[in-house]
Amino acid sequence: MSQVVLITGGSSGIGKAVGIYLKEKGFIVYGTSRNPSRFDASFPIKLVALDVTDSKSIVSCVAEILKIEGRLDVLVNNAGVGITGPIEETPTSEINKAFATNVYGPVEMINAVIPTMRSQNHGTIVNISSIAGYMGLPYRGVYSATKGALELLTEAYRMEVKQFGVRMTNVAPGDFATNIAAGRYHAPELENSPYKKDYGNTLKMMNEHVDAGEDPLAMAKVIHSIIISDSPKIHYKVGAPLQKFSIVLKRILPDKMYERMLMKHYKL
Repeated sequence: MSQVVLITGGSSGIGKAVGIYLKEKGFIVYGTSRNPSRFDASFPIKLVALDVTDSKSIVSCVAEILKIEGRLDVLVNNAGVGITGPIEETPTSEINKAFATNVYGPVEMINAVIPTMRSQNHGTIVNISSIAGYMGLPYRGVYSATKGALELLTEAYRMEVKQFGVRMTNVAPGDFATNIAAGRYHAPELENSPYKKDYGNTLKMMNEHVDAGEDPLAMAKVIHSIIISDSPKIHYKVGAPLQKFSIVLKRILPDKMYERMLMKHYKL
């Protein structure tokens, strides 16, 4: 029997690439969008309505798939938002939105599917975080914090749900060629800001990295390997070798040396 997969944020970018790849491999795939009616029948995967910041929407989305398929085998928590800016100048309301989408939303999605997976005595949950979640990056501190929180939640959840036959793992991508840069919240570059020059230069560098990023197909292949694995690892990192090596360096270098390395990289 083909496994049923739900991918949040499956209408574009990494989520769409993963959905298409898994469908080609014989999985029954559902992606999500806040407004599926924007996409016509030619869209390559089925889309259901979902806003991960709305509890009722989460319950409705999962119930709709269970009504159609009667089972749910895989959840890929991919929906997320980017956010940049000096932390001092980032509105608290925007910080709250980032945590609502990148942390609280995935938690509610997990909680919505666990009862079904527990009753099936099997299930796989893949949480998409970021290599940025392994370090506090300048002018991306809020984003780093949300993704770091998801990493730690995955570690804890994994131990709690293992007894039910539910496997949980985390995939941290580096920079990929998607539209995330266009959709993320940018704190405005204020003319009188003491951060104006450094923030502007860092923002330009971040956008260039995304534009020159990896093919999302690499993420799709890793996620497929996780689903078919008998024993998935806790953490996976996917991206350019230097980005993955930065995590190793953080683990082995003294804190201040690593901080100097980051500041040099961002020309701060």
